Amino acid sequence: MPVVDAIAPDYEGEVTFVAIAGRSSLDKTTPAAEELLSNMPWGLDDSIWELYGIPGQPASLLITGNDIVVDGWFGALPEDEIRAALDQLVAYGA
Repeated sequence: MPVVDAIAPDYEGEVTFVAIAGRSSLDKTTPAAEELLSNMPWGLDDSIWELYGIPGQPASLLITGNDIVVDGWFGALPEDEIRAALDQLVAYGA
């Protein structure tokens, strides 16, 4: 997630980034989120994980503004692969 947080400003106005933590408590999650994330909002919500069938973290989903999942992956990806996926999302009409 730190890679996504670092590149989020490059997509400002084109992509909305939100980090959804889960499977923990707010007390345990807050220090880690505040350490890892500075460019994107985050929240703790297991229902989002259930909605999209996310079994664990890290996981990423790219969703259009009209709720179409266009890509997703489990685990970390290199920055260039994340940027390529985000560029496809923007081209699709994020």
